[in-house]
Amino acid sequence: MSQATTKVKYTATPPENSPRKKTFFNRLMKQMDVQLMVWPGILLIFVFAYIPMYGVLTAFMDYNLFTGSRIFDNPWVGFKHFEAFLTAPDIATVMRNTLVISLLKLLIGFPAPIILALMLNEVRHMVFKRVVQTITYLPYFMSWVIVGGMVMALLSTENGSVNMLLEGVGAIDEPVNFLSLKEYFWGILVSTTVWKEIGFGSIIYLAAIAGVDPHLYEAADIDGASKFKQIYLITIPTIMPVIIIFMILAMGNLLSAGFEDILILAQNPILRPVSDVIDTYVYRVGLQNGKFSYGVAVGLFRAVISVLLLTAANYLARRSGNGLW
Repeated sequence: MSQATTKVKYTATPPENSPRKKTFFNRLMKQMDVQLMVWPGILLIFVFAYIPMYGVLTAFMDYNLFTGSRIFDNPWVGFKHFEAFLTAPDIATVMRNTLVISLLKLLIGFPAPIILALMLNEVRHMVFKRVVQTITYLPYFMSWVIVGGMVMALLSTENGSVNMLLEGVGAIDEPVNFLSLKEYFWGILVSTTVWKEIGFGSIIYLAAIAGVDPHLYEAADIDGASKFKQIYLITIPTIMPVIIIFMILAMGNLLSAGFEDILILAQNPILRPVSDVIDTYVYRVGLQNGKFSYGVAVGLFRAVISVLLLTAANYLARRSGNGLW
């Protein structure tokens, strides 16, 4: 006669006063060093980004800054300013310049730090590698006022290095005012932006490359793979999640063609047909001309489109398992 044995499964439940049962306050105190680093940033974003967000309501009002009245005392006009922007005579030029400049910066500026990081990763002379890194990422910390002044000095018709060089090699007969010619502006703007930001972006990708398992390179080297094949088959696929994340963020900024760089380099009104983007348009019409509600409406329109682009890019990336959320 067989006897059935019953196995009783006991689950250990820690008592209420057990140190294993962590409360929210205990976890907060345990992470106090991390919390002290995070909360100032959260507070800064909340004060300067979320509290002023009620100001977007002026896009649906005829807001007058000089009446002295409260914001909600202004008359509501619905989508009047949005309709005015979408039917403005210069919207086609503004949108074209915004998209063209953004796409040029994306197509040229996005892969540039990746290529630089891949090249620096292959450098074995550490002193030379550090010198190149320092030289390339130093411009990122310079103000656009300084960078713009340097570019204007280089392209100046009076003792400008570029004009002197071109005259010296016989490429031109007289100095060319590059910052007054529309056909050169996009090239000057994009190349200056890439030069300023390429070094700092490469640091992020170098950090990602540092996490690649070196045994993969050793195995590929034994199999006779060249350096280009190792980069193509090992390095790039390994850092692809980082590349996709930054691509998602770049897609969200597709309508942000720039402001400070264009405002400084495009001081000549002749360049407005090729330099007027959404940000400069808002500054010129909304602030300089005093149309505050109109400027807020244009900025809100750009923000909504940017959120939609960011969401769409994240949806496509999430299908490959590399989405932000």
